[in-house]
Amino acid sequence: MGLMTIGAFARAARLTPKALRLYDQGGLLVPAAVDPESGYRLYDPAQLPVARLVAQLRRLGMPLATIRVVCDLEPAAAADAVTAYWRQVSADTAARARLATLLVDHLSEGGTTMSDPDPTVVVRFAAGCDTGLVRDSNEDTAYASERLLAVADGMRGPGGAAASAAAVDALKPLALTDVPGADLLTMLGGAVSAADSAVHGLATDTDQPVTTLTALLLSGSRLALVHVGDTRAYLLRGGELSLLTQDHTWVQTQVDQGRLDRDQAATHPQRAVLVRALGGGRQVEADLALRTAVPGDRYLLCSDGLSAVVDRAGLGSALAATDDPEDTVRALIDLARAEGAPDNIACVVADVLAA
Repeated sequence: MGLMTIGAFARAARLTPKALRLYDQGGLLVPAAVDPESGYRLYDPAQLPVARLVAQLRRLGMPLATIRVVCDLEPAAAADAVTAYWRQVSADTAARARLATLLVDHLSEGGTTMSDPDPTVVVRFAAGCDTGLVRDSNEDTAYASERLLAVADGMRGPGGAAASAAAVDALKPLALTDVPGADLLTMLGGAVSAADSAVHGLATDTDQPVTTLTALLLSGSRLALVHVGDTRAYLLRGGELSLLTQDHTWVQTQVDQGRLDRDQAATHPQRAVLVRALGGGRQVEADLALRTAVPGDRYLLCSDGLSAVVDRAGLGSALAATDDPEDTVRALIDLARAEGAPDNIACVVADVLAA
């Protein structure tokens, strides 16, 4: 078969002549020949597979510069590159979706601006950790300050304690900086990426530590929540206890898909298997949310060393029993120990008060 005109080649490749001219100018898909008299571009049929690949990658929204790189790769490497690109697109889309949800929620409340520079609330807080009755070491970290509350649960084994501490340490600088309400989620997301990198940096030739992380960052009357793994955040408001996070575990995915009920999940032997954790993959995917801090609210952040052995009713009763956060932390740890405390226990209790 001889050379094809630009129109015939465009139809065969599912591209337009305009697109082909653009790809020629960018050096991405250069014609096999150019008629010296008419200037018409002519293409070799052997160029069709590359042209069709370009067309498909453009439909994915891939930039031309990235397409040029992918087209120069061997098929297996090209497949890996496309996978990496789409993973990034999916992460970016999820982040924008969370931001859109945040904006809708905020505007639905009647707000017109995301900023809230004037502090209107303060928190009274306490944090505690306990090794438990079975473990001989502690891999949990609990931290509380006037602006940052955090709990992390490092995976048992070498580096687990260092991983949970590194995750929390990566967030601490945010508590020292005045963060406008509009920037809370962006800065918290960046800090989580830094935490992920810090945990990855603890890897050895034989071990890659991982950790969960659940934290709240206060700015003005806004609370930004970040969550990765199966540590949890609860809110006690008006006598009702609500779970604010969803466990990133294998059994939770089975519950979401209707393959397990909650009773089965609670006793499943794989209930602690994480599908998301800091240090556990190429790119961390954290849940982010923005809340309004309301005086009278009480927050609980805890590791599964508490939530897995004390049921929702028990947690609610302990949280409602005393006004002092330190007393409440001690009571929660005592409850877990009364149930055998097979794992480390970490918890933070914080009350929102009018400034």
